[in-house]
Amino acid sequence: MTVTANVPTTHASRYLQQLCKHWSHKFETDFSPEQGVIAFPMGPIRMAAQPEALVVTLEPNADADVERFKQVVADHLDRFAFREAPLPFDWR
Repeated sequence: MTVTANVPTTHASRYLQQLCKHWSHKFETDFSPEQGVIAFPMGPIRMAAQPEALVVTLEPNADADVERFKQVVADHLDRFAFREAPLPFDWR
């Protein structure tokens, strides 16, 4: 199971890198300006920066609280995007 949100923003690369750097002291991360992966305890977080959106894909573990997982990621990204927060997350 995966859940994906296309988050409209022109600062996708910046937010992707900030989130990866933020969590790199606790979890394994791999990122470039265009893509990022965080080995989060609830499951991997994959991100892709596009010109007008940040695509965020969560791959929850079987025992993960999916709603909590989505909220943790959205809350952290909103902190980095404080000038345009709250960002609209349309999870699918």
